[in-house]
Amino acid sequence: MHSQNTDAALFNRNHRRIVLGTTLLLLLSLAALSRPAAAENIKMFANPDKDWTRISIPPTHPVSNVAQWHVDATKRTIVCDGNGGHEWLRFNHELGDFEFRVKWRFTPVPDTTKYNSGVFFRNNDDGSIWHQAQTSLGGGYIFGLTPIDGKPTRFNLQKDMKENRVKPPGQWNLYDIRCVGATCTLAVNGEVVNTVQTGIAKGYVGLESEGYQITFKDFKLTELQ
Repeated sequence: MHSQNTDAALFNRNHRRIVLGTTLLLLLSLAALSRPAAAENIKMFANPDKDWTRISIPPTHPVSNVAQWHVDATKRTIVCDGNGGHEWLRFNHELGDFEFRVKWRFTPVPDTTKYNSGVFFRNNDDGSIWHQAQTSLGGGYIFGLTPIDGKPTRFNLQKDMKENRVKPPGQWNLYDIRCVGATCTLAVNGEVVNTVQTGIAKGYVGLESEGYQITFKDFKLTELQ
Protein backbone atom coordinates (compact mmCIF):
# COMPACT_ATOMS: atom_id res chain seq x y z
CA MET A 1 0.00 0.00 0.00
CA HIS A 2 2.81 2.35 0.94
CA SER A 3 4.53 1.58 -2.40
CA GLN A 4 1.34 2.36 -4.31
CA ASN A 5 0.97 5.69 -2.49
CA THR A 6 4.59 6.54 -3.21
CA ASP A 7 4.17 5.65 -6.88
CA ALA A 8 0.99 7.75 -7.08
CA ALA A 9 2.68 10.73 -5.45
CA LEU A 10 5.65 10.42 -7.79
CA PHE A 11 3.31 10.19 -10.76
CA ASN A 12 1.43 13.31 -9.65
CA ARG A 13 4.66 15.28 -9.16
CA ASN A 14 5.94 14.27 -12.61
CA HIS A 15 2.59 15.04 -14.15
CA ARG A 16 2.60 18.53 -12.64
CA ARG A 17 6.12 19.11 -13.93
CA ILE A 18 5.12 18.05 -17.42
CA VAL A 19 2.04 20.30 -17.36
CA LEU A 20 4.04 23.26 -16.04
CA GLY A 21 6.80 22.64 -18.57
CA THR A 22 4.34 22.41 -21.43
CA THR A 23 2.58 25.58 -20.28
CA LEU A 24 5.89 27.44 -20.05
CA LEU A 25 6.88 26.34 -23.55
CA LEU A 26 3.48 27.43 -24.87
CA LEU A 27 3.82 30.86 -23.25
CA LEU A 28 7.32 31.28 -24.64
CA SER A 29 6.10 30.27 -28.10
CA LEU A 30 3.23 32.76 -27.95
CA ALA A 31 5.62 35.49 -26.84
CA ALA A 32 7.93 34.69 -29.75
CA LEU A 33 5.01 34.87 -32.18
CA SER A 34 3.94 38.24 -30.82
CA ARG A 35 7.23 39.96 -31.69
CA PRO A 36 9.46 40.05 -34.78
CA ALA A 37 11.68 36.97 -34.87
CA ALA A 38 14.72 38.56 -36.49
CA ALA A 39 16.06 41.85 -37.83
CA GLU A 40 17.93 42.72 -41.01
CA ASN A 41 19.73 45.96 -41.72
CA ILE A 42 18.82 47.26 -45.17
CA LYS A 43 21.49 48.95 -47.31
CA MET A 44 20.10 52.26 -48.51
CA PHE A 45 23.07 53.48 -50.54
CA ALA A 46 24.25 50.37 -52.40
CA ASN A 47 23.05 51.72 -55.76
CA PRO A 48 21.49 55.18 -55.41
CA ASP A 49 20.27 55.37 -59.02
CA LYS A 50 18.18 52.23 -58.46
CA ASP A 51 17.52 52.51 -54.73
CA TRP A 52 15.78 55.91 -54.86
CA THR A 53 13.01 57.27 -57.11
CA ARG A 54 11.59 60.79 -57.41
CA ILE A 55 7.79 60.93 -57.37
CA SER A 56 5.73 64.08 -57.76
CA ILE A 57 3.11 65.19 -55.24
CA PRO A 58 0.41 64.60 -56.35
CA PRO A 59 1.64 61.59 -58.35
CA THR A 60 -0.38 62.64 -61.43
CA HIS A 61 1.90 65.65 -61.92
CA PRO A 62 5.18 65.37 -63.86
CA VAL A 63 8.49 65.37 -61.98
CA SER A 64 10.43 68.63 -62.29
CA ASN A 65 13.52 68.84 -64.51
CA VAL A 66 15.36 70.56 -61.66
CA ALA A 67 17.85 68.17 -60.02
CA GLN A 68 17.03 69.11 -56.44
CA TRP A 69 18.16 65.86 -54.75
CA HIS A 70 21.85 65.16 -54.14
CA VAL A 71 22.64 61.65 -52.90
CA ASP A 72 26.16 61.02 -51.61
CA ALA A 73 26.57 57.26 -51.21
CA THR A 74 30.05 57.60 -49.68
CA LYS A 75 28.95 59.97 -46.91
CA ARG A 76 25.47 58.39 -46.72
CA THR A 77 23.84 61.80 -46.91
CA ILE A 78 21.02 63.26 -48.97
CA VAL A 79 20.63 67.00 -49.53
CA CYS A 80 17.41 68.40 -50.95
CA ASP A 81 17.62 71.95 -52.29
CA GLY A 82 13.84 72.30 -52.20
CA ASN A 83 13.75 74.25 -55.45
CA GLY A 84 12.32 71.62 -57.79
CA GLY A 85 8.69 71.41 -56.75
CA HIS A 86 6.71 69.35 -54.29
CA GLU A 87 7.74 65.70 -54.47
CA TRP A 88 9.10 62.81 -52.46
CA LEU A 89 12.18 60.65 -52.86
CA ARG A 90 11.07 57.05 -52.37
CA PHE A 91 13.40 54.32 -51.13
CA ASN A 92 12.53 51.41 -53.39
CA HIS A 93 12.15 48.64 -50.83
CA GLU A 94 8.65 47.76 -49.64
CA LEU A 95 8.64 47.20 -45.89
CA GLY A 96 6.44 45.37 -43.45
CA ASP A 97 7.62 45.80 -39.85
CA PHE A 98 10.64 48.07 -39.56
CA GLU A 99 12.63 50.65 -37.62
CA PHE A 100 13.90 53.73 -39.49
CA ARG A 101 16.37 56.18 -37.98
CA VAL A 102 17.56 59.36 -39.68
CA LYS A 103 19.00 62.73 -38.70
CA TRP A 104 17.99 65.97 -40.42
CA ARG A 105 18.54 69.71 -40.27
CA PHE A 106 17.34 72.72 -42.23
CA THR A 107 19.75 75.21 -43.78
CA PRO A 108 19.03 78.49 -41.96
CA VAL A 109 17.24 81.17 -43.99
CA PRO A 110 17.17 84.76 -42.65
CA ASP A 111 13.82 86.13 -41.49
CA THR A 112 11.74 82.99 -41.93
CA THR A 113 10.07 80.46 -39.68
CA LYS A 114 8.15 78.57 -42.37
CA TYR A 115 10.51 75.65 -42.85
CA ASN A 116 8.83 72.55 -44.23
CA SER A 117 9.77 69.00 -45.20
CA GLY A 118 9.12 65.52 -43.89
CA VAL A 119 9.99 61.84 -43.60
CA PHE A 120 7.47 59.47 -45.15
CA PHE A 121 6.61 55.95 -44.01
CA ARG A 122 3.95 53.38 -44.87
CA ASN A 123 3.36 55.09 -48.24
CA ASN A 124 1.96 53.09 -51.12
CA ASP A 125 4.06 52.97 -54.28
CA ASP A 126 2.95 56.31 -55.77
CA GLY A 127 2.32 58.13 -52.50
CA SER A 128 -1.42 58.52 -52.97
CA ILE A 129 -1.68 56.85 -49.54
CA TRP A 130 0.85 58.46 -47.25
CA HIS A 131 1.99 58.91 -43.66
CA GLN A 132 4.51 61.59 -42.75
CA ALA A 133 6.67 62.57 -39.82
CA GLN A 134 6.59 66.33 -40.24
CA THR A 135 9.81 68.34 -40.02
CA SER A 136 9.08 71.94 -39.12
CA LEU A 137 9.67 74.46 -36.37
CA GLY A 138 6.12 73.72 -35.24
CA GLY A 139 7.27 70.30 -34.10
CA GLY A 140 7.71 66.73 -35.21
CA TYR A 141 4.37 64.94 -35.49
CA ILE A 142 2.51 62.45 -37.69
CA PHE A 143 -0.15 63.28 -40.25
CA GLY A 144 -1.29 61.80 -43.52
CA LEU A 145 -3.91 60.07 -45.62
CA THR A 146 -4.64 56.52 -44.48
CA PRO A 147 -7.35 53.98 -45.41
CA ILE A 148 -10.12 53.71 -42.81
CA ASP A 149 -12.84 51.16 -43.67
CA GLY A 150 -11.46 51.19 -47.23
CA LYS A 151 -11.76 54.98 -47.61
CA PRO A 152 -8.66 57.25 -47.73
CA THR A 153 -9.02 59.53 -44.70
CA ARG A 154 -6.94 62.52 -43.64
CA PHE A 155 -5.62 62.79 -40.09
CA ASN A 156 -3.30 65.09 -38.16
CA LEU A 157 -1.76 64.32 -34.76
CA GLN A 158 -0.11 67.70 -34.15
CA LYS A 159 -2.48 68.44 -31.27
CA ASP A 160 -1.66 65.01 -29.79
CA MET A 161 2.10 65.68 -29.97
CA LYS A 162 3.44 65.27 -26.43
CA GLU A 163 5.87 68.16 -26.83
CA ASN A 164 7.73 70.11 -29.50
CA ARG A 165 11.23 68.62 -29.43
CA VAL A 166 12.47 70.00 -32.77
CA LYS A 167 15.70 72.04 -32.62
CA PRO A 168 16.26 75.32 -34.52
CA PRO A 169 17.49 75.45 -38.14
CA GLY A 170 21.15 74.51 -38.45
CA GLN A 171 20.97 71.97 -35.61
CA TRP A 172 20.57 68.22 -36.10
CA ASN A 173 17.37 66.42 -35.16
CA LEU A 174 16.96 62.66 -34.77
CA TYR A 175 13.83 60.83 -35.91
CA ASP A 176 13.09 57.21 -35.00
CA ILE A 177 10.08 55.69 -36.75
CA ARG A 178 8.95 52.20 -35.79
CA CYS A 179 6.11 50.27 -37.40
CA VAL A 180 4.89 46.86 -36.26
CA GLY A 181 1.65 45.75 -37.86
CA ALA A 182 -0.68 48.74 -38.05
CA THR A 183 0.98 50.55 -35.12
CA CYS A 184 3.61 53.20 -35.87
CA THR A 185 5.44 55.49 -33.47
CA LEU A 186 7.54 58.60 -33.97
CA ALA A 187 10.31 59.53 -31.54
CA VAL A 188 11.90 62.98 -31.85
CA ASN A 189 15.36 63.40 -30.35
CA GLY A 190 14.93 60.34 -28.16
CA GLU A 191 11.32 60.67 -26.95
CA VAL A 192 8.12 59.27 -28.48
CA VAL A 193 5.75 62.11 -29.41
CA ASN A 194 3.05 60.31 -31.48
CA THR A 195 1.56 56.87 -32.01
CA VAL A 196 -0.78 56.11 -34.91
CA GLN A 197 -2.80 53.18 -36.23
CA THR A 198 -2.31 53.08 -40.00
CA GLY A 199 -4.69 51.54 -42.50
CA ILE A 200 -1.99 49.50 -44.24
CA ALA A 201 0.63 47.08 -42.94
CA LYS A 202 3.21 47.53 -45.72
CA GLY A 203 4.69 50.46 -47.56
CA TYR A 204 7.68 52.60 -48.44
CA VAL A 205 9.79 55.16 -46.60
CA GLY A 206 10.97 58.35 -48.23
CA LEU A 207 11.86 62.03 -47.92
CA GLU A 208 9.90 65.15 -48.86
CA SER A 209 10.85 68.24 -50.82
CA GLU A 210 8.72 71.30 -50.07
CA GLY A 211 10.56 74.52 -50.70
CA TYR A 212 13.46 74.53 -48.21
CA GLN A 213 16.96 73.12 -48.24
CA ILE A 214 17.30 70.21 -45.84
CA THR A 215 20.05 67.66 -45.22
CA PHE A 216 19.50 64.05 -44.10
CA LYS A 217 22.25 61.82 -42.71
CA ASP A 218 23.02 58.76 -40.53
CA PHE A 219 20.36 56.58 -42.15
CA LYS A 220 19.61 53.27 -40.48
CA LEU A 221 16.79 51.05 -41.74
CA THR A 222 16.10 47.75 -40.02
CA GLU A 223 13.52 45.32 -41.33
CA LEU A 224 11.89 43.30 -38.54
CA GLN A 225 11.02 39.78 -39.66
